[in-house]
Amino acid sequence: MALFKKKALETQEPMDLDSVMKKFDRESNVRVWEGAPKIIVTCILAAFSLFCIYVTLFATWLDELRLASFMAYIMLIGYLVFPAKKGMQKVNFIPWYDILLMVCGTGAFLYYAINAETIVGRFKITTPEMIIGIVGILCLAELCRRSVGLPILCVAAVLLVYALIWGSTNPSMLARVTENVRVLFYSKEGILSTPINVCSKYIVMFIIFGAFLERTGIADFFIKIANALVGRFSGGPAKVAVVASALEGMVSGSSVANTVGSGAVTIPLMKRTGYKPEFAAAAEASASTGGQIMPPIMGAAAFLMAETIGVPYSNVVVRAILPAVLYFAGVFITVHLEAKKEGLKGLTKEELPRLKPLLKQSYLLLPLILLIYLVGTSTRSIAYAAAIAIVVAIVVSLFNKEHRITPKRLLEALAAGGQGMITVAAACGVAGIIAGVIGITGLAYTLFNGIVAVAGNQVIVALFLTMLCCIVLGMGVPTTANYCIMAATCAPILVQMGVPMIAAHFFVFYFGIVADLTPPVALAAYAGAAIAQANPMKTAFTATKLAIGAFIVPYVFALNPAMLFIDTSVGEVILICITSLVGIFAVSAALEGYFLHGMKWYERVVSAVGGLLLIYPGIVTDGIGLALVAMVLVAQIITRKKVALHI
Repeated sequence: MALFKKKALETQEPMDLDSVMKKFDRESNVRVWEGAPKIIVTCILAAFSLFCIYVTLFATWLDELRLASFMAYIMLIGYLVFPAKKGMQKVNFIPWYDILLMVCGTGAFLYYAINAETIVGRFKITTPEMIIGIVGILCLAELCRRSVGLPILCVAAVLLVYALIWGSTNPSMLARVTENVRVLFYSKEGILSTPINVCSKYIVMFIIFGAFLERTGIADFFIKIANALVGRFSGGPAKVAVVASALEGMVSGSSVANTVGSGAVTIPLMKRTGYKPEFAAAAEASASTGGQIMPPIMGAAAFLMAETIGVPYSNVVVRAILPAVLYFAGVFITVHLEAKKEGLKGLTKEELPRLKPLLKQSYLLLPLILLIYLVGTSTRSIAYAAAIAIVVAIVVSLFNKEHRITPKRLLEALAAGGQGMITVAAACGVAGIIAGVIGITGLAYTLFNGIVAVAGNQVIVALFLTMLCCIVLGMGVPTTANYCIMAATCAPILVQMGVPMIAAHFFVFYFGIVADLTPPVALAAYAGAAIAQANPMKTAFTATKLAIGAFIVPYVFALNPAMLFIDTSVGEVILICITSLVGIFAVSAALEGYFLHGMKWYERVVSAVGGLLLIYPGIVTDGIGLALVAMVLVAQIITRKKVALHI
């Protein structure tokens, strides 16, 4: 690994990865604590993780008490960690107004937690309770602004204004405000709705698990394995980026963090082997963003989806496999074709790690393998499976002196898990407000009528309009909150149009995620561009091209759910896998302009059409698509023979 980093530094000016993370990932813009204050804050964060583990596994509290207590703790640690704006990182300093916000936010949720049983039994709230609720909502909104960003708040603010002005027939503004506060703050239809419930029960355990797994050195192991497997082939570093990001994406919950983490190694190596800076950054960004759709974690959205749809978690994971494989196959094929077109080589034997010694470290995968096994087969809860996996991760670390989890690292892992929850919880809380307003006002029905009016009875038009909504609403929003918003606003529209529920939810999830690649708010692409010292906008457009699978595959499984293994046989699944992979190759070749050699414009058109037909499940479409791709292949072979004879 040290060799890879050394080679990376030889090819470009020193890059401050922390500054890249702070610029494109709000979770990295945190206060700086040193000395005794750092120890105190670390202990508070670690205590939060232990609190979550206890409550999730053992406590039998009233839901409102459990959720309000969870949010009270989030308010406390949130304002301890996140300053009001970037650059306010004065060591061991927290301004008076942040202390005030911390006390007010924590106090508001604690008031609800302490009085939960009384408040739940009433249909109305008092004026002081209304004021407390408003304070709690505003403090949550400010924490969300600091840790997540403005886009999700803008959506929530617009919907709240709509709810107060047009969403009620009550002539009294005070009555409207009171009713909205009651629903959004004091019920399980707003802040404490499904997103926060799933967040506190499941996601928190997997974030803590991820913190422990990271300290076992598994990310370093993934990059080494990827180098050993594909680094020697043509354009090896780009293929390493794809494989490593797919592996890291199984446990990562952030496109930007994934891009910076593996991109620090892969992007400089890609540039050194001949890839253009924009392409190198785009390859890493598109692969890292794809990590959010890679089972089993899927950026923690898999748990939300299972809870929202009402199906077992394992059901969601299984159905996510083929679309994710097709996505990464598309990116992998494109970087391969780019390497062939440009005549790029792989890494030398001296630069590659040896595979045999790496296989001895394969025990690092045991926690992840066990987690997948327990989730799929155990009758116990998902949280229980995550807890067992955490214990196994600690045990596994004992076999590696460099990454052994000592008492100090144990405390750091718990603290990292606690800190990682802040952004997710803040985003889920605001997403709950969005879902609550939509429920109060019946806005989902209004949106449905609007899209139906434009689309008529054409499902494909409704899918296209929904795609645009998802990309806009998903800009700059973390994975979990992203899905919450899409599930509340866009998925019901597709279900009403006749799309199967699970296909509808996968559709909106995919297009919410690709907002990290599509201009103008392409955070993952911009982070990759910063490392590659490339043009950000060119990188974003190139990444969008590389991620073409994410724009095609959702339409396929929305129109024909066989790709999600719905109402299909084993033989049909095998056929779908083969034809879809060939189709992805054909589409990627058309976009890249290279098959066996350079393609003429009409060959690219035929290849694209044939590929799309192959991706769409069906005997007729497969037959026509295969014939078209075969025509292109024959034409390419004939042309290459003519060139060879001429030479």
